[in-house]
Amino acid sequence: MSNDQTPNVPAERDRREAVREKAQQVKARQARLRILRRSAIGVGAIAVVAVGAVAVTYALSSNGSRPQALPNAASDDGFLVSSATGIADPLATQTVDGDASTLAAGATPTPDAATTPTPSPTTTAAPVDIRVYVDYLSTEAREFQVANAEQLSKWVDEDAATLTYYPVAMLTSKSNGTKYSLRAAGASACVATHASDRFFAFNHELLTNQPAVDSEGYSDQQLADMAQGAGVSDVDTVRSCIEDETYTGWAKAATDRAIKSLPDTKGLALTTLPTVLVNGTPYVGHMDDPKEFAQFVLTIDSNAYYSTATPTPTATPTTTPAG
Repeated sequence: MSNDQTPNVPAERDRREAVREKAQQVKARQARLRILRRSAIGVGAIAVVAVGAVAVTYALSSNGSRPQALPNAASDDGFLVSSATGIADPLATQTVDGDASTLAAGATPTPDAATTPTPSPTTTAAPVDIRVYVDYLSTEAREFQVANAEQLSKWVDEDAATLTYYPVAMLTSKSNGTKYSLRAAGASACVATHASDRFFAFNHELLTNQPAVDSEGYSDQQLADMAQGAGVSDVDTVRSCIEDETYTGWAKAATDRAIKSLPDTKGLALTTLPTVLVNGTPYVGHMDDPKEFAQFVLTIDSNAYYSTATPTPTATPTTTPAG
């Protein structure tokens, strides 16, 4: 009888191999799970970023700034005054003894006996070109408008001058976060585009009834009410344009362009408010002195007249007598 007995359990080496193989299978499965988890996290992160990007894009496109909306009435970002009539009373606010005093509506100011009429540009030459860059929150821009509105409207109506206003928004940060300068400039573009005959009146209203610096200014609805009060005919279109802030994006871009360079000037840029150009020459006198401004315009206009009206001598033909 044989004593050779074969064990029923695997050899030690086989057991170690089996354990190692099992461990490798577990490790591989765990690695696959980690890869799947990382992939899921990555996809989620991409989705979050995509949602965030969409939200930012929506916010930027919904904040009232619409760069694609350009006012058709603008020429080099300025609005030519087609009609200077219709302001309620160009002398409604006068300076008396150095203090601003508002006359009663419809009241006729008493002329000063010592006051002499302000000169007007000549109409024998081309109309003098007057361009005014205004921020509707600029105190000096208001002073200029109050002092000069009457003679500006007269010159335009007599075809002695062309008058163009360029709304800018350099004082946007001076309205407690409401961006009043920007919104007012955009509102003026709405009126110039949809009711050009009332632009001068609305521009006058914005300047003469200017809110205080560092106040919130007028709301979009109030600006639309002011446009309606200025006599725009298509009230609904103008109101929608103003309340939707259709041209605020354009107003910001126009301001940036003016700060870099003013068109048709020899390297001038917008640095002060208001900037008033007469035939391209900056006016540096007192903004609240209409006589000083009128004299400046007359001087520039005379220079333009004499530089264009002097005839060029021509040679007189000599007749050679026949021999």
